[in-house]
Amino acid sequence: MVLLTAAAMAPALAGCAHGGNPRSIGLSELPVASGAKVVGSVRSCDRGANSYCSVQAVVVGPHYGTSTALLAGEKARLEQLGWTATLGLQGKEKGSDSPGHNLRLTYSTAYLDLLALDSGYIQRAPALAHAMSAAVFAGVPALSLILERGSS
Repeated sequence: MVLLTAAAMAPALAGCAHGGNPRSIGLSELPVASGAKVVGSVRSCDRGANSYCSVQAVVVGPHYGTSTALLAGEKARLEQLGWTATLGLQGKEKGSDSPGHNLRLTYSTAYLDLLALDSGYIQRAPALAHAMSAAVFAGVPALSLILERGSS
């Protein structure tokens, strides 16, 4: 299993100071299924006219047995927190909006994201692709998540 250190993520974090941008976002805002843990995360920022930062993460939940069960656990956690289910951005991704629609989560099994990545449908930071791959090949249930500020 791959755990990303702050030093390894420093280039991706550059320019994403949490306090300087009202559209900024942090890992602490990421809702995660009960018993699951983050094994890799990267913040990416767009400093354009509509600047924002997003958090991409890989979470694992070995006690779930399968990634599908972990996906169901994530959905249950979001429902428990009052999030509204929406469509994902592509394919078999799931989506959810926080109460008040200030946050949007897009999530999928790591396996399906790896397929979409290999097909060129999505992009992920290399460190996250590696974390997803390591989990999949180790047979550990894993999800890929992207948390962004909503339109509010």
